[in-house]
Amino acid sequence: MPVFAPPLRDHLFCLYELLDFEAHTELPGFEGLSRDVVEAVLGQSARFATDVIFPLNRAADEEGVHFSQGEVRTPRGFREAYEALVAGGWPGLTASPEHGGQGMPHMVNVLFEEMLNGASLAFGLFPGLTRGGYVLLSQHGSAEQKALYAQKLASGEWAGSMCLTEAHCGTDLGLLKTEAVPRPDGSHALTGTKIFISAGEHDLTPNIVYFVLARLPHAPKGSRGISLFLVPKFLVNADGTLGQRNAVSCGAVEHKMGIHGCPTCVLNFDGATGWLMGEPHQGLKAMFAMMNAERIAVGIHGLAIAEASYQNAVAYARERLQGRAPSGAREPGKPADPIIVHPDVRRMLMTQRALTEGCRMLALWTAQALDVSERHPEPAKRRQADDLVALMTPVVKAFLTDAGSDVANLGVQVLGGHGFIRANGQEQYVRDVRITQIYEGTNGIQSADLLSRKILHLGLFGSFAAPVRAFVTAHEEDEQLADILRPLAAAFDLLEDSTSLIREAAAVHPEEPGAAAADYLRLFALTAVAYLWARAAKASLPRSNESFYRAKLATARFFMQRILPDAAALHARIAAGAGVVMEMDEAMF
Repeated sequence: MPVFAPPLRDHLFCLYELLDFEAHTELPGFEGLSRDVVEAVLGQSARFATDVIFPLNRAADEEGVHFSQGEVRTPRGFREAYEALVAGGWPGLTASPEHGGQGMPHMVNVLFEEMLNGASLAFGLFPGLTRGGYVLLSQHGSAEQKALYAQKLASGEWAGSMCLTEAHCGTDLGLLKTEAVPRPDGSHALTGTKIFISAGEHDLTPNIVYFVLARLPHAPKGSRGISLFLVPKFLVNADGTLGQRNAVSCGAVEHKMGIHGCPTCVLNFDGATGWLMGEPHQGLKAMFAMMNAERIAVGIHGLAIAEASYQNAVAYARERLQGRAPSGAREPGKPADPIIVHPDVRRMLMTQRALTEGCRMLALWTAQALDVSERHPEPAKRRQADDLVALMTPVVKAFLTDAGSDVANLGVQVLGGHGFIRANGQEQYVRDVRITQIYEGTNGIQSADLLSRKILHLGLFGSFAAPVRAFVTAHEEDEQLADILRPLAAAFDLLEDSTSLIREAAAVHPEEPGAAAADYLRLFALTAVAYLWARAAKASLPRSNESFYRAKLATARFFMQRILPDAAALHARIAAGAGVVMEMDEAMF
């Protein structure tokens, strides 16, 4: 049977020994956040994820959601679990105290969301989308809109969902057709159909707040003519009570590969009442406040699945008896040794471990910068951190979800035929994690955003390069770190050279960035994770006589010697250029 136990010791290592969370709590608003409090929050998070959510995961996958006459009923146990989630105050972990939230650092929320989504990704989507909606409202809502909706969303009493995609437009939102016609009272009537709306209709909350992209009459064509609207499922009276049902309905739910416990809906807006958020025609810009939060959150989905798959692979490898260890029987009293003694199984487990822990470090490092960008008293420090967040957001989304898929597939492989069987849980991880590489902007789009916009257009490479160069320079004479630093320095050189090659080629051939983007993002991510593994190794050296830290050092060396060498192949593909990618005419396919 599947197992799940959040790795709290690893979480605390990342916070306090890798990223100096003690100093982080000196930021305004975090004063007094002691280690005892953080450990208590994480411990309670782990118990909630393990005891309340994880037991629902497999049953919800088997049962799925129920759709009838426009209404969706979630799997058995979800409503009670969601009530417990709200009662525990978990949706408001990072929300402003002004709205009833706890104002915790994003770093703590990353670990909470890892645990929640590792226990059940389908369940975790509901509060995750609501948190994204709260972020959007808090940044772009009017005072009146915040007064009616912010506290309800922050607490999770009401849910949120974003409505972007239409049948004819996904990535290219400039093609959307949903209309918003002004009314005399200042509201708008929205008409159109949205598809692929996660948690678009359900029975967990009495109200759902939709954040909808639509066009005003005579709006400019393309993305510059898109506005953002707040559309509640039930209209809200001035005193905050619920009024009549709005003219928005669920027309269908999709039958899909994974996340069966979370409904993916077709939503019909038939003159639904909504209110403009922000300025007219600035909706896409505002929506990206939510999209960026969601893209980081989706990266955490990949991390969560990777951790769950790894735990189950290790548990199976310790118990499954097959063959003898190459160096001789480890357990001569048994008919065979556990498969964890075999080098190829070790290779798979070490790959899972190195990627999973590296992804966690990357997510937390980015979340640390997000906290600084919002709270540091010095404007220059906030801008510097904001640049790093902008640069790393597509990397976190794409690399962590790619790694989650890779790790889940390795989990199936470790279990062999048993991994292909539903009862053992690994095949569900493969199915559930696959969507994370697609929704909230495909990983191809993330790659293009990183290279074309963040690197070539905005010139943000230095935000990442500066700390890496500083770390390598500061420790280049440290013999204890030599076997860690040399691969990192080599990978960084390849990344710098790739950046220059693409910049030069793009000036002549416009296809170059698009052809190189996916390889470039992976090269960038591997280098970033190598940098963080080098920092983790440095933090582990003083206590290397303890097994926990020896394991950190061993995993760091494995990453540098068995995963990071892929950087050379990625650089070679980038250097080959776009010619071979674009050689065939479209008609030849």
